[in-house]
Amino acid sequence: MNTPALGADVFFVLVGAILVFAMHGGFAFLETGTVRHKNQVNALVKILVDFAVSTLAYFLIGFSLAYGKTFFASAAVIAGIAEGGFEPQGFTLVKAFFLLTFAAAIPAIISGGIAERARFYPQLIATGILVGFFYPLFEGIVWNANFGIQDWMAATFGVAFHDFAGSVVVHAVGGWIALGAVLLLGARRGRYTRDGRVMGIPPSSIPWLALGSWMLCVGWFGFNVMSAQSLQNMTGLVAANSLLAMVGGILGALVVGRNDPGFVHNGALAGLVAVCAGSDVMHPFGSLVVGLVAGSLFVFAFTLCQNRWKIDDVLGVWPLHGLCGLWGGIACGIFGQEALGGLGGVSLMSQIVGTLGGSLYAFLTGLGVYGVLKATMGIRMSPEDEHIGADLAIHKIGANPEIETMKH
Repeated sequence: MNTPALGADVFFVLVGAILVFAMHGGFAFLETGTVRHKNQVNALVKILVDFAVSTLAYFLIGFSLAYGKTFFASAAVIAGIAEGGFEPQGFTLVKAFFLLTFAAAIPAIISGGIAERARFYPQLIATGILVGFFYPLFEGIVWNANFGIQDWMAATFGVAFHDFAGSVVVHAVGGWIALGAVLLLGARRGRYTRDGRVMGIPPSSIPWLALGSWMLCVGWFGFNVMSAQSLQNMTGLVAANSLLAMVGGILGALVVGRNDPGFVHNGALAGLVAVCAGSDVMHPFGSLVVGLVAGSLFVFAFTLCQNRWKIDDVLGVWPLHGLCGLWGGIACGIFGQEALGGLGGVSLMSQIVGTLGGSLYAFLTGLGVYGVLKATMGIRMSPEDEHIGADLAIHKIGANPEIETMKH
């Protein structure tokens, strides 16, 4: 039955999908501003083509794997006009679009970690495999109760694992897969000397980096608030929690990062990553604390990762998404409790088990997928191509063609 209420829900979820889709522009500009000038074009092209590959993989395979509905049917069926198990007015279709934008965040996250030395087409193959198979397997476990794992946690710990908007399902999974890829790729040429000294590689553009952060922050309110997937279930609590966590992340990164603009703009994202899981159950003051911890954690872990462990994660996607997503999953079980002002209905043990399990699954997936690609076709650019940059080596054009032509 077509109703104004259902039509409003279709529009609500569609707007959410568009907002999260716009976040991919934020991923692109965040990476563009962070990498060197000779790799800016590649950053922009990679995010866009990754989204295209993700769309095909998710619509053809991933959505069906997670939710049991395939789009290999007539337009009348999938639009909900004819019988076939699809919701009226194309509601299932806009839900799939909305969830696709989440799935496509996985390769967008990975892209920042492997920037400036990863081969182009092997990464597209990895995108198809991850978004078509490995991500929807975990997504379906958490958000569709597949394989009975959520039922087991509810029976064992009293409450199932809670991840309202993807601190773990999207961010921790993306970040931990990225760690596996980064470790297999190795550091960029010239990043570390043979005697272990760290060589600075400055970002190409702080304004582009800042624009990427702003685009992500704005779109995140679609990411979190519209995870309710209906007007009836929407609550302003999610918006307030997202806002306070973002502010906490900014201030935490500002202080711990000693005013560094890269840390400040990523600190906002760290807070938003961490609040996703419990944004519907925590008190805003609890979300502020979660954000403060996340912003501080990102700066500390990024510095440790780059300088002490010599892991060349270019945008710091493992600290930002992997570790802050892990923190957010566990923090939901702490600050979601009624004793700390939350709404309750969460279990700390469920959050610990679900978060650690998801992170381990993602890390092993990253090692497996990128390990096979490395052994079969190679995942790293040649030293010559890396030296001239991905823009010229892969796309045959630089970020400022007119200016570069005039130089010659």
